[in-house]
Amino acid sequence: MLGLFGALDMGQRSMQTQSQGIEISGHNIANISNPAFSRQRLAIQSSVTLQTKIGSQGTGVDAVAIMQVRDALIDRQIQNELSISGYLESRQNALQRAQSDLGDEIDRLASGAEGTAAAQGSGSLHSIAEGITDLFNAFQSVATSPTSMSERQILTIKAQDLASRFNLVDNRLSQLITGLNDSVEEYLSNANTILKEIARLNYQIFNSEVVGSGIANDLRDQRQAKIEELSQLINITTAEQSNGMVDISVSGQLLVSGNQISSSLRTYLDSNGNKQVEAVDSSNGNATPLTLTGGKIFGVIDTRDNDIISLKNNLNTLAAEIISQVNQIHTTGYSLTGSTGELFFEGTDASSMQVNQKLVENPSLIQAAGTPDAPGDNSKALEIARLVSQPIASLNNQTFNQRYNQIAASLGQALYTTNNQYDDQQVVQSLLKKQRDSISGVSLDEEITNIMKYQRAFQASAKFINTLDEMLDTVMSLKR
Repeated sequence: MLGLFGALDMGQRSMQTQSQGIEISGHNIANISNPAFSRQRLAIQSSVTLQTKIGSQGTGVDAVAIMQVRDALIDRQIQNELSISGYLESRQNALQRAQSDLGDEIDRLASGAEGTAAAQGSGSLHSIAEGITDLFNAFQSVATSPTSMSERQILTIKAQDLASRFNLVDNRLSQLITGLNDSVEEYLSNANTILKEIARLNYQIFNSEVVGSGIANDLRDQRQAKIEELSQLINITTAEQSNGMVDISVSGQLLVSGNQISSSLRTYLDSNGNKQVEAVDSSNGNATPLTLTGGKIFGVIDTRDNDIISLKNNLNTLAAEIISQVNQIHTTGYSLTGSTGELFFEGTDASSMQVNQKLVENPSLIQAAGTPDAPGDNSKALEIARLVSQPIASLNNQTFNQRYNQIAASLGQALYTTNNQYDDQQVVQSLLKKQRDSISGVSLDEEITNIMKYQRAFQASAKFINTLDEMLDTVMSLKR
């Protein structure tokens, strides 16, 4: 039998256990607004039983651990989904900036048949498209009045406007590419900082759990939050060691091993002068290029290399064809002064396109005639004006406007698709977080119920001890 003193010890341990339960519930309530926190519960079990003449007798209760309520599978799913969300978010931002730089308004709200129409170039298109139309309309006006200096001057103004629009868009896209390269650098700096913090938390968790006792719940919560923050930047793989530390890898390259940084991330320039990502071994300095598949960093690189640069190249090709086709006809014509062989456009692409300054200063030098000394001849101006409706082989047998509309619509369609994917991804991510909250989140009602339960048990234990105290007084009085 326990005896009165053994029973007192049992009551004392019960009060301590109930008190710990109240403290843990209080800790949960205090962290109810902490998104990185997972609720904790007190694991209790019956104390060692005693064998008596009448059978096994319990000796009360012991608090054995403070457990963290987490689902590792859901944590991994959220980690993976965050990488996808990070990719789509940075892709969305880059495409929105590109569309703004292009200066076009494209109907991105279309769906179904409207979405198909958008892909084919429907929507309200302005800027360069309008400039192309204005240019060839101005050539048509010169063809109608080949000796009119005002029409010739208007032509140079419209041509300068188109060239300026190409120059401006090309410059904006170049700045966007530079900005995206800077973003890669910034994201990598953040990623390296987070990797160091994860290694530090690994060390603290090891000290707490192996050197000390129990599970370092709050430190594990902090580490999980850092892992998810890192996942938004770059796709990672995690592996937990038996000592509680977590290893971090990217594309098979180990970055964090226990409390050590095995490799750090940095950028290098590819053949086009754009920044890519590599891992640098901390022990020997060897660099390994990484193949990324998710996260904001990959979103920036992928959109830059496959959308923005492609957009820039397509506009350069379009500008080069306008320059070439117009010059090919114009150089064979004759001006009002009888001169010939003058280029209408100078430059080779969207960045360098400009109108021949001689024509700007003296519009009479525009070579609209097909024969010399024929002021009323409009054959070359008319031939150039007809280019607006002629398919160009190097532009996939499209006219200038059709090609531009396809370029702009492709960008719009890419953004439209990304917007839809991002919205869908947010739904998936939200559902997973709600599922995790149902498991790991703090329920105020549940914690209040637990507090009341522990409180009642604490009061009953106190009453139990009080009863034992009275019994001891009775026993002691027998000896008086």
